[in-house]
Amino acid sequence: MIRDYSKYDLSAKEKTVFYSVGYTVLFLFSFLFYRSLIISAATGLFVLKIRPYYETYLADRRLSVLQAEFKDLLYSLSASVSSGRQMSEALIEAEENLALTLPPDSCLLKELHYMCLSIRDNNESDSVLLADFAGRSHCEDIRSFVQVYTTCRNLGGDLEKVISRSCDMITDKMNIKREIEAITSQKKLEGRLIALMPPVMLALMNLVSSSYIEPLYTTIGGRIIMTVALAATAAGAVMMERISNVEI
Repeated sequence: MIRDYSKYDLSAKEKTVFYSVGYTVLFLFSFLFYRSLIISAATGLFVLKIRPYYETYLADRRLSVLQAEFKDLLYSLSASVSSGRQMSEALIEAEENLALTLPPDSCLLKELHYMCLSIRDNNESDSVLLADFAGRSHCEDIRSFVQVYTTCRNLGGDLEKVISRSCDMITDKMNIKREIEAITSQKKLEGRLIALMPPVMLALMNLVSSSYIEPLYTTIGGRIIMTVALAATAAGAVMMERISNVEI
């Protein structure tokens, strides 16, 4: 069970891979612009600054997967509730059904397993367990469903219709997101190719005619030009990613 889905904690293996790859990439990238082992070694340490952004990316990706899996959960709950089962029974049945389709390390399966154990062994309320899950997920769709379910349970309402409506809303939202990603994917690729052009051209010039650009590495003016070029390349890459990153 994950305490906070908005945060991602790298495992020991993931940290080793991230720091190794990140340091190497930054070192080589810096060496291409400066040809200095000392500067490149110091630049590689910026991998420590990149780690929070990488963890945020992994957390967002995990949350996207959780949202897709939650849609499957709603379909299972809808079928169970329509056949006359209570929510607690529907959750237990959903765990059995989704275990056949979702991977064993699925976050949603782990959540369902925890909720089912709490219902069976501790006789905890399904609404409390769902509310706890919604709070930790930081997912608007899950929070909205739990709030509506709690209202229906306390005041009365057509739970089957609520679950079906939630399924349709999440499905429509995912379809819209998929269409937007398809539209922006080409622009993202173009932006990344443009961001790679300066270092690629610099690498080619080092291979073909290193003496021609030697002043860029040996003079103060050349160092300043390289620093400005590196900063502009990095800033342009970040800006293009932000522009092409459309949130729903």
